[in-house]
Amino acid sequence: MSSEAEIESKIKELGDGIKAAKGEKKPKEEWEPLLKEMLAMKAKYKEVTGKDYGPPAQAKKEKKKGDANNAPSAKNKAKNEAKARAKAEKEAKKKAQREERERLAKAKADRLAGIGQDNFGDAATIRSSGTSGRVWTLVDSLDESLAGREVLVRGHLQKSRLVGKGVFVLVRSSLYSVQGVCFEDKTCISPAMVKYIGNLPAESVVDMKGVVTVPDTPVESATQKSVEIQILELHCISKASPNMPFQMEDACRPDCEKETDVGAYTGEEKPSEDGLIRVGQEVRLDHRWIDLRTPANQSIFRIESMVGCLFREYLVNNQFVEIHTPKIISGASEGGSEVFTLDYFGQPACLSMSPQLHKQITAACSGFGRVFETGPVFRAENSNTRRHLCEFTGLDLEMVINEHYDEALEVFSDLFIYIFDGLKKRCHNEIEKVREQHPFEDIKYCKPTLKISFAEGCALLKEAGIDQDPYEDLSTETEKKLGDIVKEKYDTDFFFMDKYPLSVRPFYTMPDPNNPKLSNSYDFFIRGQEILSGAQRIHEPELLEERAKAWDIDLKDIESYVNSFRNGALPHAGGGIGLERVVMLYLNLPNIRKSAWFPRDPKRIAP
Repeated sequence: MSSEAEIESKIKELGDGIKAAKGEKKPKEEWEPLLKEMLAMKAKYKEVTGKDYGPPAQAKKEKKKGDANNAPSAKNKAKNEAKARAKAEKEAKKKAQREERERLAKAKADRLAGIGQDNFGDAATIRSSGTSGRVWTLVDSLDESLAGREVLVRGHLQKSRLVGKGVFVLVRSSLYSVQGVCFEDKTCISPAMVKYIGNLPAESVVDMKGVVTVPDTPVESATQKSVEIQILELHCISKASPNMPFQMEDACRPDCEKETDVGAYTGEEKPSEDGLIRVGQEVRLDHRWIDLRTPANQSIFRIESMVGCLFREYLVNNQFVEIHTPKIISGASEGGSEVFTLDYFGQPACLSMSPQLHKQITAACSGFGRVFETGPVFRAENSNTRRHLCEFTGLDLEMVINEHYDEALEVFSDLFIYIFDGLKKRCHNEIEKVREQHPFEDIKYCKPTLKISFAEGCALLKEAGIDQDPYEDLSTETEKKLGDIVKEKYDTDFFFMDKYPLSVRPFYTMPDPNNPKLSNSYDFFIRGQEILSGAQRIHEPELLEERAKAWDIDLKDIESYVNSFRNGALPHAGGGIGLERVVMLYLNLPNIRKSAWFPRDPKRIAP
């Protein structure tokens, strides 16, 4: 089969067969071979003839151009023009509807994606380029009186929780926190905004703007329990790293058991008995900037600040003058060897262990009479305990006396009572915040303060079966035991004891006039631990030199100090208080590192 006619005949025959098979609804398997053969014949047809098989393409008929004689009538022309206008209007309407649908669809997509919205997102870096006139509301001032009002607050995002089409947040500022609520709507709250808020890292700093509302039930997770904020805007001012060294929830968890407050401190932590995660002391100190954010720590250091405030307040009101003494000196302040030494332009020097010598000079030798100082104190003691630091804040005072050091003791007693009463009155909320995480009982104290002698303290210990040499100093454990005995017998956590052995006091301590083995010295205690050490000082230069020699102190190192008493010096007494230890014991914290902003001990010098 090679001629054109034969191929055409065969193609027609195969086509009729396929058509008949399809008409009879035969399965494809029966007529598909015919189709393949027909396609093969069409290919052969093109090979033989050089053209595709099929009817020839018809030429397009050209429309006859009308002439003047065939022009439509005026009536038909008007009719055609009306049809054209209607058609154009219809097309324009369809186009407008299509464009409107596209616009709405884009607007919806943009809203879902948050495109073009300025009520959430990362805020530009604040570089003091200008002011906006906005007013921020303090979180602690949020209450029912502001219901319905729009407010703007700034704080740390403590946590966020996505729930369905909404998100709940807890924003914290210092001691206070408030809940924010944000749910999708058809106006300003987009899914993108909810997602953005829910995905912000914890502890990021945010500005939250919204309307204050009163919830049906109190918000137990926030301090401002009676209100919440319906969020309208939320911007991130400073984004925290998503990899936090510890979670704030773990850092705020109440103590499972009381840590011992005696013995060596190694920094080692043991697992909590209840199985919950708690943040160890060393991890806290390594990241102190985060640890200080907890409500307990915010409260501890506000209480500590108030102790310093009350200390100054009382003394200024009682004719004391604040002084500022050097912390770089040529020799040890108290004749000891545990000092931090340094090179002072080729001369040996050290950091001051105490403002002792200078406060004596100003009070007794310079005519100021009553002086006090608040400043750093340095001790190069390799003591890794829970109550010692290499640098702490000293609250020191010195005053002239007329006849007896009891005059100074009366000032100290009244000073501490003023501080304790002031803390109860001014720091009630802070004390309760500390108690929530570190449970403790309030200290008990007498008015006036209980006073016992060292000999009486030794007698109390002996009655309890503890043999204490009346001419040897008390150990830490013995002091605590004595504190327990005094608490049981006199119902007080605060007391002082005088007439210590002369051999355990500094060289400048005035000896007891009736017993040369004793001294006119005293210590104050809270919960059985010393928080103040003081004495009547020697104001006679010859006796000072005699006592310095007894301590093997080179007189050249204290020459200027001794000379200051050669031109007339008033009898005087005083004492030094450790601020961190007062706060630690007032709140019954087990470790002084909890009451030191950035502790310095033999193993820590950062941050």
